[in-house]
Amino acid sequence: MSDTAKLNHFVENYAHLKNEIGKVIVGQDEVLNQILITVFAGGHALLIGVPGLAKTLMVQTVASALGLNFNRIQFTPDLMPSDILGSEILDESRHFKFVKGPVFSNIVLADEINRTPPKTQAALLEAMQERKVTVAGHTYDLPSPYFVLATQNPIEQEGTYPLPEAQLDRFMSAIYLDYPSFLNEIDIVKLTTSDLHPEVKPIFKADEVSEIQHLLRRIPVADNVVEYAVQLTTNSRPGSNNTNALINEYVDWGAGPRASQNLILAAKTHAAINGKFSPDIENVKTVALPILRHRLIRNYKSEAEGITENVIIESIL
Repeated sequence: MSDTAKLNHFVENYAHLKNEIGKVIVGQDEVLNQILITVFAGGHALLIGVPGLAKTLMVQTVASALGLNFNRIQFTPDLMPSDILGSEILDESRHFKFVKGPVFSNIVLADEINRTPPKTQAALLEAMQERKVTVAGHTYDLPSPYFVLATQNPIEQEGTYPLPEAQLDRFMSAIYLDYPSFLNEIDIVKLTTSDLHPEVKPIFKADEVSEIQHLLRRIPVADNVVEYAVQLTTNSRPGSNNTNALINEYVDWGAGPRASQNLILAAKTHAAINGKFSPDIENVKTVALPILRHRLIRNYKSEAEGITENVIIESIL
C-alpha cells in the first residue's frame, strides 16, 4: 500500500477513533484532538485542569480506543523512583531479578505529577526522552509505542512541587482543559448517573500506532514552513532578532530547539488528520499554543500584570 493510501486509511480510522472515544467522553473535542495529535506525533502530553474534568477517564478511554496497554501512577509526596521504574529483588535461587515498575506500559498516566518531589519526577526523564530505563547499571527498553500523559491541578499549590524546566520541555504539548458547556454538562450528568457502561472498541493496535508514527514522519514539509516554525521559536527568546517588546519585557527564557521539532511533527499530524498530504503555515499556527506555552519562562512582572503565556504567544503569531 502506498503512503497516500495509508494516509487516507488513517483519516478514515481517525474519524472512527473519535466516535469510539465520544461514547464515553462528552465534548472536549479540541482537547481530544490535541491529545491524539501528540500521541500520533510520538510525544508526551501534560493535561492541566481543575478536578472533576475527567482527565484520568479521558486518558484511559484513549488508551482503550488505540488498543494500547495502560498503567496509572498516582504521584504522592512519598513516592520513590523505584515505585515507578521497578527494582531488583533477590529470588529463591539467590540471584537478583528485575521486577518491572508501572512505567513499562504503552501509555503511562502520571496522575498529579506535581505532587511528588523532584527526585521522583526526574525518574521519568530518561523514560520520556530515550524510551529506556536504567536500574542498577542495566538498561531496559520500554514498550513501543510509549507515551507519558501527565495530569496537573492548577489551583492547589500547597504540597506541590513545580515541574523543572528540563522535564517540562520533554512534554510535546501542554493541554488546558476547561469546564464543559451547559449542554455538554447535561449530557455528562445523564450518562454518568445511569446504569449504562459504554464499551470502547479498539480501532488500532500497538504496531499500527507505531507504523502511523513513521508514516507521519515521512510526510514532506516545504522549506518555508520549517523556516516559519523555527522563526516562531526564535522570536520567543528575549534579545533575539525580530523579538517583539512583549517578549523582551515579560519573558526570562524562550523556547528551545525541541519546540521547533515538535511544531513540525505536530503540524504534520494536524495536516494528516485533516486529509492534507503536507502541512502549511496555518497548521503550524494551529498547534503553536499547546507546543509553546509551557516552554516560556515568564518573569515576575508578567505574573503581576496578568500577562499570560497565551497572550505572549498570540503576539508572536
